[in-house]
Formats: sequence, C-alpha cells, structure tokens
Amino acid sequence: MVLLMKGAKDHMSKRGWGTISIDILEASLAPQKKTRIMYKANLNYDRFDRYFADFIRKGFLVEVSDSDGKPEYKISERGKVFLGALRKAQDLAAGDDY
Repeated sequence: MVLLMKGAKDHMSKRGWGTISIDILEASLAPQKKTRIMYKANLNYDRFDRYFADFIRKGFLVEVSDSDGKPEYKISERGKVFLGALRKAQDLAAGDDY
C-alpha cells in the first residue's frame, strides 16, 4: 500500500514548462484534433489553451485539414527544431550526457 501511495505522489508532481511543452509537441507529431492533443498531453483546457495559442502564434504548430475539411494540428518544422532543443536541454539537466 505504501508503494501505491508513493507512486501516486510521484505521478502527481507538477510538471514544468519544458515538460508540458514536450508533451504537447510530441502529441502533435501526427495530425490530431485539438482535444486529442490536450488529452495526450494530460492538461486541463485552460492550461492547454494558453500553451496551444502560444505555439500556434510562434509557428511551432500548424493547422491542417482532415479528409472532411475539419481542422487538425501538427508540429511544424520549426516546432520539431524546438522539440529537439527541449529534449536536449532536458537530457543535459538530467545529466544523461555524462
């Protein structure tokens, strides 16, 4: 029982800006509906919408249309570069390169 509680606490730890950004961009590697990206990134609507609007404005995500003409979103080339930089920074901070 202690292990379950410890695991639950670890799972509940707050994610930082970089981790949330990585989660959103990774969820967008293939075209997805906005809601699906939000679910994959495990964010509530208000928090997700702030990140999402910022990523669209900065060109990290782009809108595409599905076969029915409905909007979907995917990571842009600029977003892929940004995702790579975030992953590298995360690895450096974790000390994985040494």
